[in-house]
Amino acid sequence: MTHPSAPAVRPADLTQARDRAAPRVGLALASLSLGSFVIGAGEFGIMGLLPTMASDLGVSIPQAGLLVTGYALGVVFGAPLLAVLTSRWERRRTLFLLALVFFAGNLACALAPTYTLLMAARLFTALAHGAFFGIGAVLAAEIARPGKEAQAISMLFVGMTLANVFGVPLGTVIGQAFGWRSAFLVVSALAAATAAMIYLFVPVSRPRPGVRFAEELRALVRPPVLLAMSLSVLASSALFVLYTYIAPLLVGVTGLAETSVPYLLFVLGTGMTIGNLAGAKLADWKLMPSIMGLFAAMAAILVGIHVFASSPVVMVALMLLWGMVVFGLTSPIQMRIVATSQGARNLASTINQSAFNLGNAFGAWLGAMMISAGLGYDALPLASAALALSALGVAAVSWRMDGRASRG
Repeated sequence: MTHPSAPAVRPADLTQARDRAAPRVGLALASLSLGSFVIGAGEFGIMGLLPTMASDLGVSIPQAGLLVTGYALGVVFGAPLLAVLTSRWERRRTLFLLALVFFAGNLACALAPTYTLLMAARLFTALAHGAFFGIGAVLAAEIARPGKEAQAISMLFVGMTLANVFGVPLGTVIGQAFGWRSAFLVVSALAAATAAMIYLFVPVSRPRPGVRFAEELRALVRPPVLLAMSLSVLASSALFVLYTYIAPLLVGVTGLAETSVPYLLFVLGTGMTIGNLAGAKLADWKLMPSIMGLFAAMAAILVGIHVFASSPVVMVALMLLWGMVVFGLTSPIQMRIVATSQGARNLASTINQSAFNLGNAFGAWLGAMMISAGLGYDALPLASAALALSALGVAAVSWRMDGRASRG
């Protein structure tokens, strides 16, 4: 008995099918990018509002700065925990639930009557941060057209960059005009929109086998991987020692009015966007020399911020350059982690979020300790520069290990 053969699928038919699916893929990636924007705005949005929040909550600015540390620690512990708990879950459903966590968490931040409850709400919100990026990156690559996986993943992280360019300055303007709680309400509303878009536009993911975390954990403790992760920690620490307290520095040392702070934050965010694009090209050119050069440039710029902190005109230029080198390191460090974590790339992608936020927590805490000890805000750039030079040393050691491995 014979069966009629299925009609041959022509290349033109496949092209037409992909073209028809392209708008839906675009909407799915836009949903993930909006989620990334929400995370960035929620995490970094308080940078320009620390003085206002401290005054309203009856705490010092260093205590308010610890809200950044608390969020970062939530990411540090939440990323690996949720990576294990959700390893067998369908990805779209997981991302939908994570978006609801951001909605509820930021709403709780807006309504928190005390500093303690606000800290608890920040911790709760942060638990979903690392898992969203880890799962979102995998899903973005899964739904992308063949050969476009990297571009799809970059669309996810565009939202975080835009959060620094537009979200942080706009959040500062909204918070200054209507109270800091209103900024959290806006982020919460955007998180609800993210959840709706994920539900409507993100396709159901393919089934996946269970992840063997024990094997991946063993792969992660190799010296090259640990050195690469330490670069992420030190880069983040160098950023957040100063970034956490950028608003009081610009007001108290540079002499700007509070209403001018959003404009400087916009300049900083613009530099971050330029650096993010340039850093990817540098990483493809020469990875480790680029990392070392960027850390050296970061240290020099931070010393410049210390020296010229009282000059508004020079600070505009330095904010742009600082943003460029900080985010110029993002892609090269990520590539270094992927290159050294053979056999553990899935877990390494998630753990890198923990590494970055461990540096975030340490940097914000170190800045708070320096201010509480009586050091001025203009001393913070020097601490950041010292951390950047430490990272430069780690990068040099890591590069030398590569040379030994290639010879041995």
